[in-house]
Amino acid sequence: MTQIKIFYEPETELLTVFWQSPRKNQICSELEEGVLLIKDSDTNEAIGIEILSYKPGEDWSDRVSIELGDQDFIEAM
Repeated sequence: MTQIKIFYEPETELLTVFWQSPRKNQICSELEEGVLLIKDSDTNEAIGIEILSYKPGEDWSDRVSIELGDQDFIEAM
């Protein structure tokens, strides 16, 4: 079973979601404005996402779709 870790920093309005352990060698690439994909720089495997300017209660969830399984699929709408 995948364990998901969610971190929220209200001072910076940053929401980070990891479905794998954070890595020292992770890199980020922008999927769309304010949505970053976090990847392992050695394997290029997606390990999490960051949402910038996140405010609790805001309806942002329809912008990003994530499916975990045999094939990781990440789509920015």
